[in-house]
Amino acid sequence: MTRNLERYVGHIRSIRLQARHERYAWAGCAVVALGLALVSELGPHRAWGAVAGTGYAVAALLACGERSRPAARVVASAGAVVVPLVSSVAAGTGQLEVAVVERSGRLLLTTGSPYVSDPTAVGDFNPYLPGTALFGALPGDPRWWLGGVFVAALAAAGLHRVGLLACPLIALPFAVGGTDLPVAGLMCLGIVLAGRGRPGRAGLVLGAAAALKWTAWPALPVALALLAAGRGGGRSVPRYAAAALSTAAVAVLPIALSDPSGLYRNAVAFPLGLTGTASPAASPLPGRLLAEHVPGGTSIALALLVVSALFMAVSLVVRPPATTRSAAARLALGLGLAMSLMPSTRFGYLVYPLTLGALAYATRGRRSTTKDAPATPITPITPITASQEVTAV
Repeated sequence: MTRNLERYVGHIRSIRLQARHERYAWAGCAVVALGLALVSELGPHRAWGAVAGTGYAVAALLACGERSRPAARVVASAGAVVVPLVSSVAAGTGQLEVAVVERSGRLLLTTGSPYVSDPTAVGDFNPYLPGTALFGALPGDPRWWLGGVFVAALAAAGLHRVGLLACPLIALPFAVGGTDLPVAGLMCLGIVLAGRGRPGRAGLVLGAAAALKWTAWPALPVALALLAAGRGGGRSVPRYAAAALSTAAVAVLPIALSDPSGLYRNAVAFPLGLTGTASPAASPLPGRLLAEHVPGGTSIALALLVVSALFMAVSLVVRPPATTRSAAARLALGLGLAMSLMPSTRFGYLVYPLTLGALAYATRGRRSTTKDAPATPITPITPITASQEVTAV
């Protein structure tokens, strides 16, 4: 009786603690969103901040009650994602990325290449790999397709949480246009498939992500190490590599052969700062601060970036990840370091470590390859004799 009462009291305390944390989380999101509405120089960001800040504030109030906590998550998601997205699409506003993806899709359909032949202004450059142009070639606003692939990939990976979509780092690019969302979603799904011991599917998914942006490429060796550490690694690694490389090659290789200059200028030289036009990616993260305020800071940031990449590569060889959780956590750490140390970076890139970190948290305690897990042997039950039964009583 006393133990049951203690458990009940502990359960009530846990619920109250969770409600308090959720209330504070939505209140913090409201402060971030409203602060962005006040300080941002971009009109779509200011509009999102005003609408999302209101939704977050209402969600914080609803989270005060135990029964209204699910409603708080719905309100936060609607206020931070659905309402700003619908209103922005209806008004025809959005980030520069939306126009870049739309133009690349039109160019792909008309000229066979998604790149401007002689880009000069920032808006002329397309820093994405050819696969991203497919979102602009589809009917309607690209944001529907970008966000749809992201949600579908997370759902297939088992990461279907409303609260994750309402996070400002995800809700903002979802509403105003962000090309990193589908890449992050496909990376999560690819890691999950690799953890389940499905090399062909993992290769197809990660190959598709690698055809969208360079930021997906670090996931390729992590998934390979995960498969190699599991059962059937000798058979699964070649299948995975063939599927990943062929999928990426189908999207990238034709453009590389038909328009090598456009691919190099847009997707290689521009992101690396090798053109006369500076990239607008200039969020005050450590790499950018080093490049701006420290003599030789760009070289220092690049050196730190190389060291962190080598450290992650060595860790994959010395101690390869054996579970989906460890692979997602390793990739989240590596991308978090890379996004922070890049001389040209932005806060939106943090969506990668965020989603992968959420995947690692959601898969804690799960087995990596469930279908290959050995069955637990069952000990035969010995019949109880009459004397044993009396003794037991």
